[in-house]
Amino acid sequence: MAQSAPPAYVPLVEVTRSGMREGVHYGAVVALTAAGEVGYALGDVTAPMFPRSAAKPFQALAALRAGARLTGSQVAIAAGSHSGADIHVASVTATLAAAGLTEADLGCPEDWPMDRRTRDALLRADGAPSRTLMNCSGKHAAMLDACVRRGWDLRGYLSPSHPLQLLIREAVEEKCGEPIAHTAVDGCGAPQLAVSLTGLARGFQAMALAPEGSIEHTINAAMRAFPEYVAGEGRVDTVLMRALPGATSKIGAEGVIVVAAPTGETAAVKISDGDPLPRAGAMVALTALSSVGADISGTEDLLATDVTGGGGVVGVIRPLG
Repeated sequence: MAQSAPPAYVPLVEVTRSGMREGVHYGAVVALTAAGEVGYALGDVTAPMFPRSAAKPFQALAALRAGARLTGSQVAIAAGSHSGADIHVASVTATLAAAGLTEADLGCPEDWPMDRRTRDALLRADGAPSRTLMNCSGKHAAMLDACVRRGWDLRGYLSPSHPLQLLIREAVEEKCGEPIAHTAVDGCGAPQLAVSLTGLARGFQAMALAPEGSIEHTINAAMRAFPEYVAGEGRVDTVLMRALPGATSKIGAEGVIVVAAPTGETAAVKISDGDPLPRAGAMVALTALSSVGADISGTEDLLATDVTGGGGVVGVIRPLG
């Protein structure tokens, strides 16, 4: 199969050590004004890309539209990538139990907790990976709940042709304002739908600005009210939403993050090296939001990161935009 040319990524973040540039994170970023216009863009923001877990709010939207009976933190974890802490496992288990299901019904793979302390404690206790510990299990529990309410086949709920997945595709195309460019298998086994970075920002903004009483508003309100269920202690989404009350943030694998400010400005970022630590995406997103007029007061600590050496600060990681 012929591969398409890679997008035109540009330098977004630099790493300096002792006065010398040590590294650069390349990628693309787009920011929409509160009115929905593209007000800032670097790199190719129109090429298809996989939002990965940044698509979870759209998946939660489809599950709730299909009849999933979720409230509060259950909605937040359905739209999130949890750390596998006890509160997360309890929430997923409760969603399954309410639908008459168990962990065995989950289609996501077994995994270890993303939270290091929880994982270390599990290892010390001779524990093992499980499906409920997998960071996508909240999304999968919501999908299964929707299938139970509608009487749909549970075993095939991850097939792209399943009624629920067709609803998800419809929701993504509706919110992002463009057709799906490619369908792949995500890390959790669910279909992953490619859209442009601009489309992702457009979809996230549509969710963030949805009127009170809508399902979209319910999802965003839950993410804002329960940021610890969207990610977990010390993780980017939780830290950012606490630092910028009223914002919504969702990261995705391979260096994706999308953030909507309380006033509607929205930024979507793709870091080409996958931003594995992660350290680059949030500072780029916040810089882009500021450039289109969003007030990012309170996030100053997230706009740069110290580089250390010998027990002291010897450099900085900072955005170039």
